[in-house]
Amino acid sequence: MRASAAYIYIRGEYVNERLNLERARKEAYEAGLLGKNACGSGYDFDVHIHYGAGAYICGEETALLESLEGKQGKPRLKPPFPANAGLYGCPTTVTNVETVAVSPTILRRGPEWFASFGRKNNSGTKLFCVSGHVNKPCTVEEEMSIPLKELIERHCGGVRGGWDNLLAVIPGGSSVPLLPKHICDDVLMDYDALKAVTSGLGTAAVIVMDKSTDVVDAIARLSYFYKHESCGQCTPCREGTGWLWMIMERLKVGNAKVGRNRYASGGDQTD
Repeated sequence: MRASAAYIYIRGEYVNERLNLERARKEAYEAGLLGKNACGSGYDFDVHIHYGAGAYICGEETALLESLEGKQGKPRLKPPFPANAGLYGCPTTVTNVETVAVSPTILRRGPEWFASFGRKNNSGTKLFCVSGHVNKPCTVEEEMSIPLKELIERHCGGVRGGWDNLLAVIPGGSSVPLLPKHICDDVLMDYDALKAVTSGLGTAAVIVMDKSTDVVDAIARLSYFYKHESCGQCTPCREGTGWLWMIMERLKVGNAKVGRNRYASGGDQTD
């Protein structure tokens, strides 16, 4: 691509992280790693840091590009794809920061080394962000296919109140189905294992819920989040998230009726 510039897009709410990035960027320029004749390579390369406004939809690559251009963060119609016409119409690669962070190590140690972690078809390492009812919430890089229980107990100090106090875990961010405790006891944290228990690894954002959690209330809150964060361009998302939230609110307060829900899916449901 012969790219001469990179943009780091970071949520505006991440104040400390953005200050650290700015400091690191300044040090890199002072050391000659960026800017004119970057690293003595003979070509110029600049890095810009852009602060987003917190819109969830900007996790979609073309919505992120729209935001970088100063527009509303709404996904573009494709094609054209960013590789052909991206930021300001230029060919653009949009890469998750986790991929960028691990790439130098893979290049230095080799793909065989990286693939030695995990199990077949689920190799490598992963950044797991564990939050919720654990003693020490954290973000940690671990090998793929690590047992969920081991991940929580080794790096997070265990579930608040002990493992027996666990109710459920959302293993891959709020858009994947939760796992009840009896599955959490043995499940591995990789794509195939979580697919086999009808969930998914997703973003590997692990949300732990102990027995003090009202699961219906928690799902209602997540439903409202998706309703609030919908950019409104597409009817299924714009209208569907609102209906899901209303249905969950009825369930939460005990005002739901069996057999009336024709909005969430076919057949007799609860509304």
